Amino acid sequence: MAKVVDIKFKKAGRSYAFDTNNLVLSIGDKVVIETVRGLEIGEVIKDPYDDNKERNKVVRKATDEDIFKLANLSKRKEEIWEITQTIIDKLKLDMKIVEVEFTLDDSKVIISYVCEGRVDFRDLVKELVVAIKKRVELRQIGVRDQAKAIGGYGACGKECCCSQYLNDFDKVSIKMAKTQGLSLNPTKISGVCGRLMCCLSYENDAYAETLKLMPKLNSTVQTEQGEGIVTFNNLLKQTVTVKFEKDNEIKVVELPLAEVKLKKPTQENQNAKKK
Repeated sequence: MAKVVDIKFKKAGRSYAFDTNNLVLSIGDKVVIETVRGLEIGEVIKDPYDDNKERNKVVRKATDEDIFKLANLSKRKEEIWEITQTIIDKLKLDMKIVEVEFTLDDSKVIISYVCEGRVDFRDLVKELVVAIKKRVELRQIGVRDQAKAIGGYGACGKECCCSQYLNDFDKVSIKMAKTQGLSLNPTKISGVCGRLMCCLSYENDAYAETLKLMPKLNSTVQTEQGEGIVTFNNLLKQTVTVKFEKDNEIKVVELPLAEVKLKKPTQENQNAKKK
């Protein structure tokens, strides 16, 4: 049984488990990890725990020299960005740079980009290697990952959830907006990435459960005030708006769900439906 720790490489990125390699580690420690991209610095987000799976090992605790080196490398991001953009413009490639990253050993530059379709970037890589004299990895990401990397503020006025704490993107559908009674106007339910807002999924299960209890719109219900037609359901307040018509007068009343009962169909109506 080995001791492992969970490590993140980005604030709102995924966490990965690594063998402590017999090092004394705790939450907040910076460590050096050997990944498929090369040496990188990550942060311990969970104290050591037992695990029987084989894991990659932590190389060492990050030293002040490691952190200083990475900070100096990051200062070159703008330079690499400009060089890359110049070559992209020259080759007339339909792609947009999102992020430039470096491995700790300064052996590789990772450039993330977005594009609508497929791009033949072989010439771009050749020219980049000559220009910056390092190995280059081009990584295509989606528009939601782009928003996560760049950050921004949503319609709520707060920083985007994806760049704050979301490790993965949950599945979001237009059905969630319908369940919650939201406007289906794309501009009102889309985030800065242009996709449906991640927060649509946060309370959807609670809305879906409440919706099962509510009468359908335009259905006939029985109340203490008589028989009426359902015109609106307020899922948060669990109230039903009912329209009553009597003696050519129309009255609309908001009632608690507990005071509203569905009208049971008569035997005559049931027979009519079967026919």
